[in-house]
Amino acid sequence: MAAESTPEPAIAEPGTIEPRRRGRGRRRKAPSTGRKAMRATAWTAAGVVVLGGAGAGYVYFKLNGNIHSVDINQALGTDRPTKIDNGSENILVLGSDTRSGKNKKLGGGTDDGSARSDTAMIVHVYEGHEKASVVSIPRDTLVDRPQCTDTQGTAHSAASGVMFNEAYSTGGAACAVKTVESITGIRMDHYLEVDFEGFQRLIDDLGGVRVTTTKDIRDPQSHLDLKAGPHTLTGEQALGLVRTRHGVGDGSDLGRIQLQQAFIKALIDQVKHVGVFSNPKKLYDLADTATKAVTTDSELGSVNALMDFAGSLKGIGSSQMKMVTMPVEYDPANPNRVLLAKAKAQLVWNALKNDGPIPASATEGTATGEAKGVVS
Repeated sequence: MAAESTPEPAIAEPGTIEPRRRGRGRRRKAPSTGRKAMRATAWTAAGVVVLGGAGAGYVYFKLNGNIHSVDINQALGTDRPTKIDNGSENILVLGSDTRSGKNKKLGGGTDDGSARSDTAMIVHVYEGHEKASVVSIPRDTLVDRPQCTDTQGTAHSAASGVMFNEAYSTGGAACAVKTVESITGIRMDHYLEVDFEGFQRLIDDLGGVRVTTTKDIRDPQSHLDLKAGPHTLTGEQALGLVRTRHGVGDGSDLGRIQLQQAFIKALIDQVKHVGVFSNPKKLYDLADTATKAVTTDSELGSVNALMDFAGSLKGIGSSQMKMVTMPVEYDPANPNRVLLAKAKAQLVWNALKNDGPIPASATEGTATGEAKGVVS
C-alpha cells in the first residue's frame, strides 16, 4: 500500500519520553478534558489508532503497512441503497471467528481456513458525531442472502433461509455488507473487522478491562471461569466472555449478545483511563496492535484515514451510546434459530435512515436472552 504524505511527527520513538522542565513546587497539570474524552471500542479497533497513529517517519510507515483493507465499493458496484447525506454514518463491524493460523487455538474448531462472522453490529453515528446507536445482529438469524460478488470477483448465488453468518463464510466482507444492506435498506459507509487474535492482543495491551459479574460464569468451551464479583479481564478472558453461550443464561446467541454489549461499554470506559499520552511506548504498542487487528474498507485503509475517522468519534462515550439487538422472534421450527421480526425491525431501520432515536417500541415483545445484568 502506497504511503500518503504525512504531518510532522507527533509521536516520540517507541520507548522514549522527551524531557521537560517543571518549576519547583508546581503541581503537574491534570489531563485536559479533551484527552479524557479520547475513547474508542474494540469493535472499532480503529478508535485506538487515534491514540497512537499520528506519527511520521518509521512509525507512520510501520503502522500504515500493518493495515489490511478490502475494496467493498468495487465488489458491490452500484446496486446498493442510496447514501443518506445527512451527516450521519453507518459502519458494519464484524468479529470474525476464522479457524486458521493462531486463531484456531483461540476459537477451536477445524482448521479449514474458513471463517464466519462471530459478532456483527451496525454502528450508526448521528449527525454531529456526539452519540451513536448500535444494533447487534444475531448470527443465528435465518435470512435470505442476496446474490453477491466477493472482493476476488467470484459471484455467489442467492440463498434463502440461511444463517446470517453464512454470508461472510460464503463471500467474505463484500457478501456480509451486501446481506446487511439487503436486510436494512441502509447503505453501509464503512466496514471494520477484528479477528480472535487481534481482539485478545488489544485487550492485553490495554492492561485488561474491568468488569463486575453478578453470577458465576463457567464455560470450558470458551476457556472461561469467573466467580461473581469484580475482575480485570485478560485478553483471553475477555475473548471467552464475548463468545460464551453456555456459561450463563439460556445458552442462546441472544444472551451472548447481551454480554457483548455490556463488555463493549466497559471497554469504552476503560480506554479513557489508560495513560497512553504519558507513555510513548504504550501508545505505540496500542497503535501497532490496533492496526494489525483490523481489516477495513479501502476508504479507511491508511493511518491518516483511520485517524480522521476515529477522531470524529472521540466524544462518544458509553453514556452516549444506545445498544439494542435487531428485533427477532424464535423460529417455531427450530428453537436454536431466530427470524427477523420485520415490522419491528423496520422501526429500527426507519429511525437510522432519519438519523433519529430508536423507539422503545421497536424491541418490546421481541426475543431476548437471559444474560442482561450479568456483566456491568
